[in-house]
Amino acid sequence: MAGESAYRGYSSYDRRRSRRRRTIGTLATLAAAAGIGYWGYSTLFAEGAEDPEVRAAQEQLDGFLAAWETGDAKKAGSYTDTPGNAESLITSVMTNLKPSKTEISTKDGKKQAEGDVRIPFTVAMRIPGAGDYTWDSKAKVLKKQEEWQVEFTTPVIHPALAPGQTLALQSQERAAVLDANGDVLQAPSIVGAVDPKSGKGISGLEARYDEQLTGGAGGAKSVAVVDRESGRAVKRLSNDKGAKGEPVRTTIDPRIQGAAAEALDGVEKNAAIVAIDPSTGHVLAAANRPGGMNRALEGRYPPGSTFKVVTATALLKQGMRPSDAAQCPKFAHVNGQRFENQNRFTLPSGSTFKDSFAKSCNTFFVNSRTKLQDASLHDAAQAFGIGGSWDVGVATYDGSVPVASGDNDKAASTIGQARVQASPLVMASIAATVKEGTFRQPVLVPAAVKKKYEAPAALEPAVVAGLRDMMRATVTYGAGRALKDVPGEAYAKTGTAEFGTETPPRTHAWMIGYQGNKNLAWAVLVEDGGSGGSDAGPIAARFLKAVG
Repeated sequence: MAGESAYRGYSSYDRRRSRRRRTIGTLATLAAAAGIGYWGYSTLFAEGAEDPEVRAAQEQLDGFLAAWETGDAKKAGSYTDTPGNAESLITSVMTNLKPSKTEISTKDGKKQAEGDVRIPFTVAMRIPGAGDYTWDSKAKVLKKQEEWQVEFTTPVIHPALAPGQTLALQSQERAAVLDANGDVLQAPSIVGAVDPKSGKGISGLEARYDEQLTGGAGGAKSVAVVDRESGRAVKRLSNDKGAKGEPVRTTIDPRIQGAAAEALDGVEKNAAIVAIDPSTGHVLAAANRPGGMNRALEGRYPPGSTFKVVTATALLKQGMRPSDAAQCPKFAHVNGQRFENQNRFTLPSGSTFKDSFAKSCNTFFVNSRTKLQDASLHDAAQAFGIGGSWDVGVATYDGSVPVASGDNDKAASTIGQARVQASPLVMASIAATVKEGTFRQPVLVPAAVKKKYEAPAALEPAVVAGLRDMMRATVTYGAGRALKDVPGEAYAKTGTAEFGTETPPRTHAWMIGYQGNKNLAWAVLVEDGGSGGSDAGPIAARFLKAVG
């Protein structure tokens, strides 16, 4: 784009030369009036007179700069000793920077002993996204075969340039999103993405903490020296105002995150794994397959039978004990609606509450609704922080367990259906709460958390003991037997959650749990994945074996 002076067809050299003519003319008039003759005038002003060769060299450079100013690279090259090189580099610079305004002004040239003329000049550009950028350079003008030519070299365009380099715009350097060890976090669905054109974060932590990561520069760009062949930035030249981006440090444990990602390798369905430290609430891993949506933290799903941990909590609070007798028939009927167990299994006479939990008997839990009030599940869920607004440092879905609107709604809710919804993060937190004995709000970016959510209800020690007993039984002889051989002592609950309107319904596969020998709670979800025990279970086992 042309600068202001070029629009008027009037170069900075023309303006300077015109101003000089008027000054000398005025002084000559004053000298004559004072009675000083021509020789006196010449002697008085000889040092200020222009050398014709300097003037000719200056005019040649002015032609080069005026053409550059207007973006006419071919014409600019015609004023030089290597037209092709000049045209190529000027085209590259003007194409890369796309200045909305360019002004180039010269200073007085000086003739050297070798006969060439050295002339300083200043380039001022207004560059969208980078602001105003000005730099000084200088040119050598040579007389060849009675004609003056600008000796073109790469540094003429900018003194910081070397052959093979050009000027280009580079996005403001961003600080990194880090794991718990201070290394760059390797978890794309958590980190998110940056728009390569604007330089702004557009998803994940890159978007949420864009201002922090850029030092408040947003999508600002800077002029940089760039290798023409590779496009690699060699040196930044502008927009270095001392505003440095600050990294965002997360709680992600790279070893556990790697184990989670490895466990999902080869899974063909959409899937997620979340891991939490029960003692602190720190999110240790959040893996998604495929990437993109962070279903691990933000997904909304019916939790299916994994929610029986909450239903069991409500029943334990009513005085039931894991050893109490529990019937598990093939069907349960509620106002004409039929509920059944997966594959319509039954449990023999003499089975207990613990057996029904471990083997995930739907009909027992549906029939147990008569022991509960409409608000019982909602109230029990509060002890696990469900339904509150969690300040995690990242966008999350924190679950919902509405007060039952009727008998059928309450029956379906006991097995994690109806209007009950949760994310894998919520379900991992449920397991973590059982492990710790109290709710610790999950946290991913500790420095950003202003106030952790406090659960309005607490779990009684007897309730916690009962839940632990039943979750261990799920692994030792129940639906979670896929974890029997994993290192440490695993506690779990499986879930098969119906969704959609097809007949038979499609199902999500869940498994949640914690390790008795370490501070690790987790949740596995496989969308449209079949059965919790047979489909989510092996993934959970791979994860726990990789963790060790």
